[in-house]
Amino acid sequence: MRHNWLALAVLVPFLAACGPDATTGASTVKSVSTAPPPIVRGPVRRPPPKPQAQVLSLPGLESVIGATASDLNRQFGAARLDVWEGDARKLQYSGTPCILDVYLYPQQPGREPQATYVDARRTTDGREVDRAACVAALRQR
Repeated sequence: MRHNWLALAVLVPFLAACGPDATTGASTVKSVSTAPPPIVRGPVRRPPPKPQAQVLSLPGLESVIGATASDLNRQFGAARLDVWEGDARKLQYSGTPCILDVYLYPQQPGREPQATYVDARRTTDGREVDRAACVAALRQR
């Protein structure tokens, strides 16, 4: 008999939660919807357009800037490095006085990449040197 009272004492709070609310008389049991939540679609996001390459314009680089890889190889010989990254290309030319890195990017879809930027550094310690002087020195070798 003692077990019946104990069981009843444990069940009463659970049963009370299912009954009507004492203040409003409304049932507190909520119905559960089985319908899936609506699909909300935002605006279609397109990737941003590729930025146009900034073209370097310095005196002494006229024959380099705008040149294609084959134009550069005619001027300086075979590139020491030829690295592709996506649609961009880096050609590296080196000689005793300096190392010249030429960066080529496509200016128009479907056309061969053209040189748009140049970096130059000393062969011995990697310090930056005048780009036009490096171009001239590599042409004379």
